[in-house]
Amino acid sequence: MLNDWVVMPTCLPTVLRRCHTCASERFRANGKFRVNAHHKLLDAWLLVLCTDCGDTAKLTVLERMNVRSVRPELLDRMHDNDPGLAAELLQDPVVRRRNRIALDWGDAWRLDTGGSDHLDREVIDVSVRFAARIPVRPVRLIAEGFGLSRAEVERLISEGKLVSAVRLGGRLSDDFTFTLKR
Repeated sequence: MLNDWVVMPTCLPTVLRRCHTCASERFRANGKFRVNAHHKLLDAWLLVLCTDCGDTAKLTVLERMNVRSVRPELLDRMHDNDPGLAAELLQDPVVRRRNRIALDWGDAWRLDTGGSDHLDREVIDVSVRFAARIPVRPVRLIAEGFGLSRAEVERLISEGKLVSAVRLGGRLSDDFTFTLKR
């Protein structure tokens, strides 16, 4: 029987970028946008706050875009300060590259295993699905899901009792499956 695990975001990730005021490197997004019109051209920013001094920084979302080329529902979501849109934009590689930022997902996700009834079986097949592109080490997920230490998970991998089609050593943000044989 296949068990489904889901890695779910609990809040917006921390934005890693240098603050011009206090030299801190951590900002938090609160889902607020600023839209500015210059006749037929629009600029839009996602506002982020420094975690140390509270200074506001702007992450460029739209720059000198013609009003007619912007989807009306996107503009409405920005005017409504939609936190879902903020989450989508923070995960967009174009926005991250344009603003030279990185994301820290440290405490911004949780693992939903669907209960602990699977722990007593000899062979356990697990499918891990990511609700958002959250880079996490599979060893950490497996350790958390089964209540093991990371060293114990590493030992199971080296003994061949924990197998997967993907490499379990690095970070993953794509769905994968694995099998644990006790």
